[in-house]
Amino acid sequence: MKSLWNTYVQTSLIKKITAALILGIIIGLIFGEEASVLAPFGDLLLRLLRFIIIPLILLTLIVGVNQTNIGNLGRMGGKVFLYYLGTSAFAIIVGVLVASLFNPGTGTTLDGSESFEVPENPGVTQVLLNIVPDNIFTAFTEMNLLGIIFTAIVFGIAISYLRSTQTYGNLGDHLYKVIEALNEATLTVMKGILQYVPIGILAIIAEVVGTQGVNTLGSLGNFILVLYIALLVQLALYTVLLFVTKRNPGGFFKEARTPMLTAFVTQSSSGTLPVTLNAAHNLGISKSLYGFSLPLGATINMDGAAIRIAVSAVFAANVVGDPLSMAAIIQVVIVGTLASVGTAGVPGAGIIMIATVFSQVGLPMEAVALLTAVDVLVGMGATALNVTGDLVGSSVINKTEKNQNAESAS
Repeated sequence: MKSLWNTYVQTSLIKKITAALILGIIIGLIFGEEASVLAPFGDLLLRLLRFIIIPLILLTLIVGVNQTNIGNLGRMGGKVFLYYLGTSAFAIIVGVLVASLFNPGTGTTLDGSESFEVPENPGVTQVLLNIVPDNIFTAFTEMNLLGIIFTAIVFGIAISYLRSTQTYGNLGDHLYKVIEALNEATLTVMKGILQYVPIGILAIIAEVVGTQGVNTLGSLGNFILVLYIALLVQLALYTVLLFVTKRNPGGFFKEARTPMLTAFVTQSSSGTLPVTLNAAHNLGISKSLYGFSLPLGATINMDGAAIRIAVSAVFAANVVGDPLSMAAIIQVVIVGTLASVGTAGVPGAGIIMIATVFSQVGLPMEAVALLTAVDVLVGMGATALNVTGDLVGSSVINKTEKNQNAESAS
């Protein structure tokens, strides 16, 4: 048993996850809905990932803030926001173009039995207010990532200030060393959790395949196919962006594939965050950058969800036999980009985004109900692209920061 365990530990994580995916699919197809007996193992993985998220974000970001100056942090923050806003808008354009080319939904009709209650959209203003939590502990218990990021930055700056003063310099240094030690302890715990990831993924994929089956895939197969084509187009654009910034795409995706697969199975950008942060570390991205950009991206950067909005809008328009006009397409791009930020951190955010855009453009809510049938299959691909976009952005911005620092030094 010890030899078997050592072999398992020494096998690369990506090989274990790939084997888990294949085995999970096989188990799901063979046992069908009975595969749901494995669900607790998948739930345990999600719990473990959520368990480590708060200390990982809090400590990593505080350490990161203390490893850079405030000016650099502000500059990087500006780049991160511009990147996230730009790629989200571009992703919607890609989704509209691809969907308009293949026209999913043509020939599909609504039988009138579909119904859908639109969840409440908190809006951009409320999301921005949530950045500053009215209670630190509530921010932690409610997994308010924007609030946790704000808390980490504020205390990180405060500790950095203490270390620079003559009166409290020693106290600030001692406090920073404690936090740095806690950060290393958190990373050690995360390494242990990563060993369980393949087991949890096997359980999740077996349950999904077993309960969804091939019938759901066939009923809206055209929509799913078009959406995944659009996701691949966006992925190709990421590759071009990596080439342009002289980042080796092969080396990037070698590290990024683990969080991509984890996000695909768990359908949670936030839940995948521990794995994504680990990949960023392996890619050599600055801790002060990825400690801020990745938690923020997991909350507001949703390129996959943006593509989902666009393809869903074209699908619904074709279902009712009224293709989108140019004005409606522009409205989808604008509203969809804002909705991807305005629903940040909300459970079922993908469906809320789609419902928000549909209500603005005048598309039928019954189509949203139709799309919920394949929500899991669509959410998998969209979430994987969300996480990829976060990592690409962090990698590209890190490259520009290195170039800028090199120019300053010369």
